[in-house]
Amino acid sequence: MELTESMLKQYILEKPEAAEDYPFGPDVAVFKVLGKMFALVSSEDGILNMNLKCDPVEAVQLRDLFSAVRPGYHMNKKHWNTVIIDGSLPNSEIERMIDNSYSLVVKGLTKAARTGLELRHGKADIYKTS
Repeated sequence: MELTESMLKQYILEKPEAAEDYPFGPDVAVFKVLGKMFALVSSEDGILNMNLKCDPVEAVQLRDLFSAVRPGYHMNKKHWNTVIIDGSLPNSEIERMIDNSYSLVVKGLTKAARTGLELRHGKADIYKTS
């Protein structure tokens, strides 16, 4: 079953302290953890897509492996991928990429913010790997 926009948003919002915002207008949902963006969901011409942070080496590997993964649209293409939700990627892979993006952003938080998040929610939920 192909992920819908509401299913994607629900999965993303299950991340500890994830928040949804619309700083770019009503058509682009931005998801943040403690004020730092880890996912962006939008639809263009009826095609759902999502920007996710990624390790630079893995980002290139994913682009080579999946035609639905491209350099991040309007993002730093070294660290961000755009994932086209067209049914060609397994849902488990999309969820793994979301988990990875969230974890990468958390790892980049200040030590105090990261430690607080870890204490409130547990490392297993924050650094989940599918």
